[in-house]
Amino acid sequence: MRTNPYLAEPLRGRRVLVTGATGFIGRWVACGLSAVGAELWLAARDERKLEAICDSLEIKGHFLIQDCAKEGSFAELYGQANPDIVFNLAGYGVDASERDESLARALNARLVEEIAEVVACSKGSDWSGLRLVHVGSAAEYGFVEGVLKESSQAAPISLYGRSKLAGTMALSSVRQRTGLRAITARLFTVYGPGEHHGRLLPSLLQASRTGETVPLTVGQQQRDFVYVMDVAEGLLRLASLTATVPPVVNLATGKLTSVRTFVRCAADVLGLDDSQLQFGAQPGQHDEVQQGPADPSQLSRLLGWIPACELREGIARTLEFETCGVMRT
Repeated sequence: MRTNPYLAEPLRGRRVLVTGATGFIGRWVACGLSAVGAELWLAARDERKLEAICDSLEIKGHFLIQDCAKEGSFAELYGQANPDIVFNLAGYGVDASERDESLARALNARLVEEIAEVVACSKGSDWSGLRLVHVGSAAEYGFVEGVLKESSQAAPISLYGRSKLAGTMALSSVRQRTGLRAITARLFTVYGPGEHHGRLLPSLLQASRTGETVPLTVGQQQRDFVYVMDVAEGLLRLASLTATVPPVVNLATGKLTSVRTFVRCAADVLGLDDSQLQFGAQPGQHDEVQQGPADPSQLSRLLGWIPACELREGIARTLEFETCGVMRT
């Protein structure tokens, strides 16, 4: 995998700790960091899964096997890695099956506060970029009329959204009190290779192989779809910033696309027949909210960049990777 050469110089040789390294987004952040020559320390619960992912994506790094839901676990990881930068990609609640409230609060809120406190209290190094990049979620906003700005009132309605917001607020509090150079990047609807089974694009990919039908909602929901490699690049770009940063930034395209349009685009790329798409066969989720478009202007001001991969291209890249194991950049 090639990575934007812009990222190589500041991150090459830097000690970087990634939590949630086996997750959908964590693996691609780790892949990007490995490609630019960072000294990687990868934290995950499942050693076999981590090893398989690293072999598949040619990621070079040190393994740290730890359950981050355990209180005090991060301090142990940090002591072993002694990193210049931490990317916190650990989280719980994206999948519909993840509904344990105690785990959601442990991983999405308490862990974030622990990471922030540990990093803030450490001496650090000569690294002049950010010391902590934490991943938040659009679910933190809840229902917002009009454009979603970082300053929009956050009123999440789901367990996932509430616990993620608690983590963002904890990090902001530590930032304000200690001067920690950290940021929360709020992610929107991320798609691409490695996405969890049962989600929209993996279900369509499976149907393209088996010929089975796909039960879908009516598909009127509007989403900001962001290709996972754009997300990974955005997070690496944020880590390299040396100027003052805000507590929260939307990592988004600023474009809304209906789920139905996404499905139609994917069906065209994947060669699905219309008869396989059962729109209206599934009800909408009770905690699913409609949101206006995200405002990526703050991201653009910070980086001179916003995610640019078009839907058709992102879906085609995903198909190519899932078929051949090749990731184009």
